[in-house]
Order: sequence, then structure tokens, then C-alpha cells
Amino acid sequence: MSDLINKTIGFFKKVAESPTNPKEDNGIEKFQIEDLYDNDVEENESTGNASLDEKLRQAYFWITNTAIISPYYDIEFNDGDPKKFVFGDSKVPLHLPSGQSYSSFVLMPLLNLAAKGKCLIIGGPGRGKTATSVLMGLLAGYDKKDVMRAIQHGQPQMTISDLLGHPLPSDMIKAEKTEDIRIAWRKWLGMRVKIIDEYNRIPTRTQSALLTVLADNYAEIFDQIYECPDAAWYLTANDDAGGGTYQVIDALKDRIDIVIRALHFNTRFIEDLLKRIELNFKPEAIIPEEIIFTEDELNTINKQVRKIHIAPELRKRIEFFCRQFEFFEPASNQLEYMTKDTAKLSGMDMRSLFRKETGKDPIKDLGSQSNNGLSVRKIMTLLMFSKSLAYFRGNKEVELEDIRQILPFVLHDSLTPHLESPFFDQVGNNVYRVDKIAWLRNLFDLSCDEYVSQDLDRNDPVDQFEEEFKKGLENVSTKEIDKRLLNIEKQLQKWSEEKKLYGYRADDILTLKYLHQRYNNYKRWLQWKK
Repeated sequence: MSDLINKTIGFFKKVAESPTNPKEDNGIEKFQIEDLYDNDVEENESTGNASLDEKLRQAYFWITNTAIISPYYDIEFNDGDPKKFVFGDSKVPLHLPSGQSYSSFVLMPLLNLAAKGKCLIIGGPGRGKTATSVLMGLLAGYDKKDVMRAIQHGQPQMTISDLLGHPLPSDMIKAEKTEDIRIAWRKWLGMRVKIIDEYNRIPTRTQSALLTVLADNYAEIFDQIYECPDAAWYLTANDDAGGGTYQVIDALKDRIDIVIRALHFNTRFIEDLLKRIELNFKPEAIIPEEIIFTEDELNTINKQVRKIHIAPELRKRIEFFCRQFEFFEPASNQLEYMTKDTAKLSGMDMRSLFRKETGKDPIKDLGSQSNNGLSVRKIMTLLMFSKSLAYFRGNKEVELEDIRQILPFVLHDSLTPHLESPFFDQVGNNVYRVDKIAWLRNLFDLSCDEYVSQDLDRNDPVDQFEEEFKKGLENVSTKEIDKRLLNIEKQLQKWSEEKKLYGYRADDILTLKYLHQRYNNYKRWLQWKK
């Protein structure tokens, strides 16, 4: 009987053989601007016989094959044309990916561990949200007891002291000033993986204290400061539609980097549940040592992720997508203030203002589909997680499909749909009112189609102006400055002849206004110098 038990445990502890994602390595290393500032000794990129990205993939496959029952491949990659099948009256498409694909419910928490981000997992009770978060803590090298004790369980009575710690009673009696009061800080504050269960059940005042820790990496009580290490955060909620006891404050929601859904249980895998009952199997009790990361390894992974290259042509597609949404013509009569943020701050009804958007094609205008634009924080998160996904896949450069697959999870709770947009009334588009992942991915596809149709890789006048400016102004003559100013004015005149103004064009115009002012200032300096 003991032999059977040992054999079973050995099966559950089996790690995928390397390489998990075989591919040719061309060995090309592109120069990165960060290399100029990286004074660290060359990092050890491998652990044992596997590189760290390979170890991350081994962890992924152990979780999907053994620990978390998530037989879904919703993060699809293809090496060629995938086979497609269509089902039912609604013609539901099913693609069979031709490249290695992944379950978002397992992959995204792992990428969050690598990026040291803030991950929100949403889904109904019993779908593995907390279990997945606990696994991430164990993979980071923590003991199970420490991880379980460190989980902060949201509940309506939670106080700031419950969350952060409390002043020592003896000091409260003896202290003559607040800085004399020592604080018994909660242990979880010093951990590199932080788990907040049902964060939408935490009272508003306590949420504000949580925000300080999550956003700024420090806790404060009685003027005493506890500085927290960089950490990967995992927060859970039963839904993302205000189903908790308390409304989550906007500032806290804005700090969430990535949102994932706990998908439903596929009942074809009940046999796996039966085996767990019969063998009394708990995945967290037998994680293979080969896939547990040290603190140094996680720090190294984070540095390596940041060095993944994003080519200019991909960066430009991200730029084009991001500048579609903030522009809002009814908000002002000055271009700089024609934003959805201006409209919201006015307190006026957004639906009424949207109805004043006349003349533009509401289907072509991607900005009509959203109630807001994107913050700098979200754009940086999109870049970081695109790098993380490319790194996980064993690539040295981000591919367009990396961006396309990661974008819906980054923008899930930050880009809100304007459900009254005529776009959603189009045949087949009503589903996008329900499925935000599908909507955001389609939004990116539409943006890329428009980018290609405008041939912006080869013919982007703003690029030409910016390249010229980046060469510097030293030794540039007044005559040359006048020439550049005239060229900017000609381009603006050309755009002014376009009958409709879209978000991507508004940012182009303001960029040329910026360059025009920089040249003007330099011209004035040259004249003064004479």
C-alpha cells in the first residue's frame, strides 16, 4: 500500500520535461536603453538545468496538469492557420490553436508573480480563486502555514488595526508623543506575495489604508511608517459588479493591474475530483521543489522581463489604440480640454453629452464605444504585462499577438464600455455588451485594422517631425527653424481640411503644436543670442 502511495505522490510531483516550448534560438540580443544604467553583475539566467523562463513554464504546466483543474485554452497562439469549427444557431466559432496556448486562469497569476503586479481574480464561490492565490505564495517559497495566516479576509468589521497592526498598549500609556509609540505590525506586510480575499467586503475607511500599502508600499499608524517590499498582489472578489458589502473606491480599483475570471468547472473532469477525495490529495502539500522560486530568482525574472524588447512598429500600434478613447469633442471649445475627463468633472450627464457628438461615423469612431480614456498607469501596465507574456513564451521580443492576448485582462476594469453606442446595436455586436474580454480584444483588432488602412508604418508625418526634432537643436540655424515651423503649419492646414476629428488625430495635432512651440522658443533664444 505504501508503494502505491509513493507512486501516486511521485506522479503528482512530476514536472514537465524541458524544453516545454521547443523553438530555435537565433541568439540575437538587441541593445536596450536600460543597458546603459544597469550596473548589476550579470545575472544568472538559469536555475539548475533550466532557464528561469523555462522554470516558469514548468510551474505553469504542473499547475494545469496537477493542481488547478482548468482545461481551457482561451489564450490562443498559432504557428499557422488554426482549424475552425462552427456550432449552433448562433454560429459559435471554435478554433483549434496550432501553437502552444494557455489557460488565462493559471497563466495570468504566474505573469503577475513575474511582473510583481496587482491581480484581481473574480468569479463565484468555490472556483479556486483563493486556492490559486495560495499556490502563488507557495511558489514564491513561503510555507503553507505562513501563507494561510497572511491572507487578509475581507469582512464588514475589518478595521485599520486589523489590517495593518496595532499600537503596543504599554507604549500607549507611557508615551509622551506619537513617535514614541511602537506598532505591532502585521506580518503579511513584509511578504513578497500578498493575498486579500474578498476585498470588496472591506469597509471604505479600511480600503483607504489598504490603498496606501498597495499603491505606495508603506503602512502608517500613529505617524509610524512600515516600508513594505515590492510584492505580487492577489485580490479576490465574487464578482466585479458591486456585489460586495462595500463599493470599492475608484483609486483602489485603478491600482489593479490585471483582472482575470475564474472559469466554470467542466464536469467532464469530475473523475479528477474523485481521485482527490480517494487519495486525500492536496496540491499545495506536494509542490515539487524544482518549481519553487527563491527571492533572488523572482527578482532576476522581473529584471529580465523588463529587458524584453518592444519594437517601434508594435509600440506605434499600442499608441494608436490608446489615443482613440480620451478625446471628446462636446467637452470644450479648446482642443486640450476636449476630453472625457473634462466632461466627467463637469458633473453633466454623459449620455446627454454623447448625443451631441454629431456627424462622425459612430461605428468607425472607436472612442464612441467607451466612457473614458486610459491612464498612464494602465498604459505602463499593458507594456509590462506584454513583456511578461513574451518572456513566459521564451521570446526576446514582444509579438503583436502578445499584446492582443494580454490587453483585455489589463483593461478589463479600467476601460468601461459606453453601452448606448450604436456600435453595440450592429448585428452580432450585442454580445460585446456582456463579454468585456471579447469586446476589448475586438476593439484592439479594429484599431489595428484602421492603423494598417492608414499605412502608418510607412506614412506617419508625426513620426517624421519627431525624428527630426530628436536629433537635437544644437547648431540648427534660424533659417532651418523657419523651414520646420512652416512644414508643421502646412501639415496642420492639411489636417484642418478633414471634415471630422477623431481621437487619434487630436493627439497628432497637439503633438505638432508642442513641437511648434519648442521650435518657436528656440528661435526666440537664437534671436536674443545675436
